[in-house]
Amino acid sequence: MLFNSYEFLFVFLPVTFFVYFFLNKKRLVLASKGFLVFASLLFYSWWNISYLPLILSSVLFNYVIGNILANGKYKQISKKITLAFGIIFNLSMLGYFKYSDFFIENINYILTSNYELLNLILPLAISFFTFQQIAYLVDSYRGETKEYDFLNYVVFVTFFPQLIAGPIVHHKEMMPQFSRKRNLFKSHKNITLGIFIFLVGLFKKVVIADTFAIWATDGFDHQPMLTFIEAWITSLSYTMQLYFDFSGYTDMAIGAALLFNIRLPINFNSPYKALNIQDFWQRWHITLSRFLRDYVYLPLGGNRSGRLITHRNYLTVFLLGGFWHGAAWTFIFWGFLHGLALVVCKEWQKTGIKLNKIVAWLITFNFVNITWIFFRANQWEDAVKILKGMFGFNGINLPASFIDNKILNYIFSEASYSGFNNMAIILLFIMVLIVTTQPNSNNLVHVKPSMKFFVLYFLAFNFSVSSLNSVSEFLYFNF
Repeated sequence: MLFNSYEFLFVFLPVTFFVYFFLNKKRLVLASKGFLVFASLLFYSWWNISYLPLILSSVLFNYVIGNILANGKYKQISKKITLAFGIIFNLSMLGYFKYSDFFIENINYILTSNYELLNLILPLAISFFTFQQIAYLVDSYRGETKEYDFLNYVVFVTFFPQLIAGPIVHHKEMMPQFSRKRNLFKSHKNITLGIFIFLVGLFKKVVIADTFAIWATDGFDHQPMLTFIEAWITSLSYTMQLYFDFSGYTDMAIGAALLFNIRLPINFNSPYKALNIQDFWQRWHITLSRFLRDYVYLPLGGNRSGRLITHRNYLTVFLLGGFWHGAAWTFIFWGFLHGLALVVCKEWQKTGIKLNKIVAWLITFNFVNITWIFFRANQWEDAVKILKGMFGFNGINLPASFIDNKILNYIFSEASYSGFNNMAIILLFIMVLIVTTQPNSNNLVHVKPSMKFFVLYFLAFNFSVSSLNSVSEFLYFNF
């Protein structure tokens, strides 16, 4: 079920909200949690009910392993072996569904064999709930989990606002919130703020991201060749689409959770304001960066074993991060480029030379924009096509009206080919200004209701609902 659907907005969310708090009001706390689990599993299985047993099996397995690790009931079993078994099981399940065909394709290519592909449909959210539960197992091994009730654990994994595409949450930051007595009753402040944040995210997704998706899809998937301007419109459109799509989803998740008095962690903090690649990854998909740091980078040794080992760890983390996003060499190459950029960034910082902020931003933003091309490309040829256009290999032919400074005439003239509306240039310029100068939506949690607040509330709702009829899908559902 999509957040940007009529059934979610007008049936699922209000019904779940009212039943949950009605049961809590009647002091039926266990029933309310049970209902929340039921509603979350309904939300998950709306897409494809055949994978409901998969997530239930995963939850049950990890709960049992987590209990063994945390309680130490079976002292004859090594905790390290138990943890390794749990992690291998989770990664094997993820690998089977997500990477089987990738490995078969590469084996066929290397050995010139003809093994048949499995053509498995990727289970929704498997990357997210797998990482979340691996983190739970490691935390249990370290003695950092305190909640061993099965129903509470199922709530932790399946809570519908964060189930599909994150944020990737820790057990210790979620479960205490469900246990607080004051959170069992409606909070008008949280309801007002939650709806507003949700609507901001919905507006980001269905109005902004889906608009840029038109130009990005046309350039990447439909055009055989792109001119200089068309290629830059394509790449920047995807850069904006991805940001507003994923940050919009995160805002909706945060807003929906807030209705239930649950505060999810911040996942975005104006990443396109970053002045270097390290800064970017401290702002973009923050919970994934946190996971990779805590459960991959630090166990590998972090920066404790010398410069070369530290650089190896950076590259390993980003290669794994790229592969986590998708079973394709383009994702791996995207991860490699970011890992290499972080190595260069760290070495540059050691020189003590500081770049002008505008220069630093231009380098960082353009690097991110160019590397997103490999993230988006369905195949290498698509990436090469965009890059050739961006770097002028197809010629830099500016329209005469543009060269003559008849800017308005150029902007509002007919597009150079079907699907590329020159209004994209204005919108891209406006959005780049917004994402680099305006406060992040995280600041909305501190907003106090006012008349301006409710006017924005009303406008965001109307614009968004009027756009629900268009075909739309969250990009990160694919990861």
